[in-house]
Amino acid sequence: MNTLAADSIVPPLADRDLRRIGDAVTGLSPAQLQWVSGYIAGLAVLERPSPAPEPTPGLSLTILYGSQTGNGEVIAREFAERARGQGLVANLVSLADYRSANLKRESVVTIVVSTHGEGDPPDDAELFHEFLLSPKAPKLPGLRYAVLALGDSSYVNFCQTGREIDDRLAQLGAERLLSVVECDLDYESAALGWSDAVIDRLPELLDTGVAVPRLHAVETVARFDRRNPYRAEVLVNQKISGAGSTKDVRHLELSLEGSGLTYEPGDALAVLAENPPRLIEQFIEIFGGDGEARVNVDGSEHSFRDALTRHLEITAVSLGFLREWSGASRASDLNALLAGGRQAELSAFIDTHQVIDIVRQYPADIGPADFAAMLRKLMPRSYSIASSYRANPGEVHLTVAAVRYETFGTEHWGAASTYLADRLGVGDQVSIYIEPNSRFRLPDDDTPVIMIGPGTGVAPFRAFVEERDARGAAGKNWLFFGDRNFASDFFYQLEWQRYLKRGMLTRLDVAFSRDQEVKVYVQDRIRERAADIYRWLEEGAVIYVCGDAKRMAGDVNDALLDVLTTQGNIDRTSAEQRLKAMRREGRYQRDVY
Repeated sequence: MNTLAADSIVPPLADRDLRRIGDAVTGLSPAQLQWVSGYIAGLAVLERPSPAPEPTPGLSLTILYGSQTGNGEVIAREFAERARGQGLVANLVSLADYRSANLKRESVVTIVVSTHGEGDPPDDAELFHEFLLSPKAPKLPGLRYAVLALGDSSYVNFCQTGREIDDRLAQLGAERLLSVVECDLDYESAALGWSDAVIDRLPELLDTGVAVPRLHAVETVARFDRRNPYRAEVLVNQKISGAGSTKDVRHLELSLEGSGLTYEPGDALAVLAENPPRLIEQFIEIFGGDGEARVNVDGSEHSFRDALTRHLEITAVSLGFLREWSGASRASDLNALLAGGRQAELSAFIDTHQVIDIVRQYPADIGPADFAAMLRKLMPRSYSIASSYRANPGEVHLTVAAVRYETFGTEHWGAASTYLADRLGVGDQVSIYIEPNSRFRLPDDDTPVIMIGPGTGVAPFRAFVEERDARGAAGKNWLFFGDRNFASDFFYQLEWQRYLKRGMLTRLDVAFSRDQEVKVYVQDRIRERAADIYRWLEEGAVIYVCGDAKRMAGDVNDALLDVLTTQGNIDRTSAEQRLKAMRREGRYQRDVY
């Protein structure tokens, strides 16, 4: 009889899945294990999916995606699943892993890509974007393509990365399957229509003569998502900033017990919040004082108060709202700002104003229904998860800074942050779902990591260290943390000190900007520790950065370039190339917002 050695059998499961199975059955008796074996075998029969149609010869496409928050990846994966389920060969590749030179060998390519911040490509698409817009990009006369651009219309350069990729492919001689489709934060319907349109074109373009059915919405793999969130119970809502702090920072713990939801370190939690009550009352007063006036939101009728509370975005200003309000108010200042040629000014205006400021500064004679029609839908807010599921089974933790400030003579609030901080107590419930982030992941257990997370950017690194501790990982861990004051803003200080004492945290460098006359930031500490950082990099360390994209991420990037130039004795250009290579290899990962 032929036999196989146990170590020659490769299970069809990832390491993390095997670990989850091991955790689940640990401590069971032989009789219990036998019952579980039969139970799982029964599930395999009951849950066996119907076979997918055989792929159609010659009918194939490459699906590329670049995503900062994970939405683009979700869309691309669902598109690939639908395509494969209808007999198409669909090759799904992240732009971070795609060899740009292969473009000239492709016949049909679709690209799902987001725009990050002020018109920048997402981190995983940065190198592809740079190559495509460079003189090195090849002519592509044989390529057919379609681009789905994701963006946030509260930014001036809405969907710019998708537009640039679409335009550049056309310049290189490629043929559009259809015009670029631009999506705001509420992207589901537009993404589905784009998918249908692409699939409809393929048989005709590839001359197969095969009729492919139109796509329809299908149930996603995730049980809980934006359309079907999980109602999680609040276990802890604790203020972790000190009495003298200028901030209100909270540590929240939510129960996932019985939900079936799990997550990995680096993932995010999406929260479906309600708008600030005092802000809602201000809008009701401005528009006639009748909170029960009927308004329409996506074809459904609501009271004005309910629409403002749960359905409409009433804090962040979108370009669409600004244009609509400019027309209604006939404000010459707004019209001039939107006329073009003042991009930096327009961006700064949107960044410093909320919807209430626009309404007050530029009055318009309209009612609740017309105002509601100008606003986009209230979208979930995402927060980096601050816990390891392995260390905290059945729970998910967040680190949230409540946004409250005064400007234009009145108080302003962040929607989700104040909802979480002010309105949720122990026992209350909040609607959430997990947003996987596959491009922000821990390396193997032996690899050293350098984590740079000032402020609430430290959240995922709490999860990282918890996870490595729970797994008994041997790799070294170095954390850079910074904020305003040591006494009031050293979040999770006791935890970091315990990890240091036990050796799980190898090094901790902190920068408290307001504790001395000359401000000191994490990038200053990075430069001070240049020699040691470079030694860790030579040992194969992976660098992680989390937090503010507008200033901190760029400042840290410059500091890392200085480390490479001074310690590696290379010029700036060579240092930039090395950092890009590290990004490509997954040794420099960022989660910035």
